[in-house]
Amino acid sequence: MTDQLDALDRKILAELQADAGQSLDEIARKVASSKTPVWNRIRKLRKAGVIEQQTVLLNPEKLGLEACFFVLVRTSEHDSDWQARFLKTLRARPEVLEAHRLAGDIDYILKVRVKNARAYDIFYQALIAEVKIFNVTALLSMEEIKSTTVLPL
Repeated sequence: MTDQLDALDRKILAELQADAGQSLDEIARKVASSKTPVWNRIRKLRKAGVIEQQTVLLNPEKLGLEACFFVLVRTSEHDSDWQARFLKTLRARPEVLEAHRLAGDIDYILKVRVKNARAYDIFYQALIAEVKIFNVTALLSMEEIKSTTVLPL
């Protein structure tokens, strides 16, 4: 699909990434088009799966979720049953914002957002009660330097 995106599609996507709450009129004005073609292109991009969903970004600190941990997980288990249990556990935990399976010495990295260190420990205890994990290392983010959901177009 990326080969089929033209300059107008990319401008529309950039505007939606910046603020999906903008009206069609605003987007059309900013991309130098009219409302109907913009709406048709947005529909086409949704149908093609380029636009997956629209959402709202919340400020975690204003909601009392001041601690961000990056959790490095190493496992000695690699069978499909273990992986299914692990993934089910991660998906059920709202504290886990992101989870990635990695190449290299670390098997998984999780981004976990919680109120404080005690809340992280509760999360950790629940995680290891659900699945056997060889090693867990938690890294507390001291400062968020850059965080974005905007993809380079």
